[in-house]
Amino acid sequence: MTLRPIQEGKFIVVDASVWVARLVPQDVFYEPVKAWMAAQRAEGTQFLAPALLLAEVAGAVSRRCGDASLALEAIQKLEKLTGLRLVEMDNSLLREATKLAAQLGLRGADSTYVAVASRLDLPLVTLDTDQRERAAGHIVIQTIEAA
Repeated sequence: MTLRPIQEGKFIVVDASVWVARLVPQDVFYEPVKAWMAAQRAEGTQFLAPALLLAEVAGAVSRRCGDASLALEAIQKLEKLTGLRLVEMDNSLLREATKLAAQLGLRGADSTYVAVASRLDLPLVTLDTDQRERAAGHIVIQTIEAA
């Protein structure tokens, strides 16, 4: 799998936990994530995530806000972002994610983000402590600190 930048810059895999924080203003990480994303975009960074991102964010926003329409609005915002590229989840990627889930004890969805980062040799940004700790020896992990 080879990705060519739409514009000059770099790629980084961004976990659903970061996107949920960015889309829910009440989240403790909302402001730090907003500032981090703005800085990354100013540097030309393109965000990557497995296509599962949309379903994962929709469910998390709906649960957190208790409103399906807000969840669907959040997904529409993600779909319109020019700096976000969704990676198709073909059988090869799913097999890799399955292997990582077993080897590292990752939750299923978390393993897909780690698989994308591993396959493309890119860092993963996450707010998920369990994912961060389990994947730390396998890929480069970054996090964003709360204000």
